[in-house]
Amino acid sequence: MSREKEIIEMIHRHMPRSSSQENQLFESDSEIINVHGNRILFSMDDFSAEDLMRESDPYRLGWNMAAGSISDILASGGKPKFYAHSLVMQDSWSQDYVEKLTLGIAQVLREYGTAFMGGDLGISQSWRYTASVIGDLDGPPLLRSGANVGEGIYLSGRVGKGNVEAGLTLFGGNAFTKSLTDPWKNYFCLRSREAELINRYCRCCIDTSDGVFNALRAISEMSGTGFLVGGLPYAKGGLLLAKALKLPKELLFLGECGEYELLFTLAKDAENEFLRAAREQNLTFYRLGEVRKAGIQVLRGENREWDLSNYSLQARDYADPKDYLRKVIEYLTAPARFI
Repeated sequence: MSREKEIIEMIHRHMPRSSSQENQLFESDSEIINVHGNRILFSMDDFSAEDLMRESDPYRLGWNMAAGSISDILASGGKPKFYAHSLVMQDSWSQDYVEKLTLGIAQVLREYGTAFMGGDLGISQSWRYTASVIGDLDGPPLLRSGANVGEGIYLSGRVGKGNVEAGLTLFGGNAFTKSLTDPWKNYFCLRSREAELINRYCRCCIDTSDGVFNALRAISEMSGTGFLVGGLPYAKGGLLLAKALKLPKELLFLGECGEYELLFTLAKDAENEFLRAAREQNLTFYRLGEVRKAGIQVLRGENREWDLSNYSLQARDYADPKDYLRKVIEYLTAPARFI
């Protein structure tokens, strides 16, 4: 168990709990609360410079933070209704910068039909953003548990956008990399239509806020299962960045800066009907692999496989994210072992 998870469990043990709360700890992306017979969803997300999002475009930064905050509601099967935030602005930010940041947030809320309920504002040497979202829930919730062996594993978008953001933040000063990627505008996608379809066909779902691998591992832990994935649909910009920096593309899968897509599982007898419905609505989903029995956690590359069942690298264990990346690269490029 990670140190972060241990701390969360320790905090949870000491906190009073309501009988109206229906989910268990870690069971869903949002808290599920029964209010007079009606279920609502509640989530909270925090962002700072540690998340390695590019800050040069405040509108894009605001968009991405709002899109990321709302994805927890979608991953739980709900619709975002109310949104509040706490913004600690960096003291070097101009009023124009803050206004553009706000416009990015506001546009996401308009796209989802979500009302802003206010919040708090502070000023400090470093910025921090916290968003709280309340959503409606009609019908049963989507949980992180419930995956069954043999089900297909699907993703609502390509793998690695968040890790590309981190890469551009860490290595954007490289002149060659900058010339290739500077024009690339990396907006996290809004997935309300995809979420509605997912909600009709499956019960196990999570967002990829901490990267695809961590999302798969969370579903596996909650469901008592494993996974085998391969032929992954990496973001094109991620492949370009990996090639430019001579890095293994699998970093886009293992890295912990997520793209806030929806990862879910589908029973075999529902896959064809789901994909037919998706085509009719002009929606694209990617099949990553299959749910396997507990203990199997395999990433299949073009020429080799990685047994991830004992993989333990975590970004939070390193003061410098570049040290973490070096360790992940060492892991991915180490001589192959037969599994």
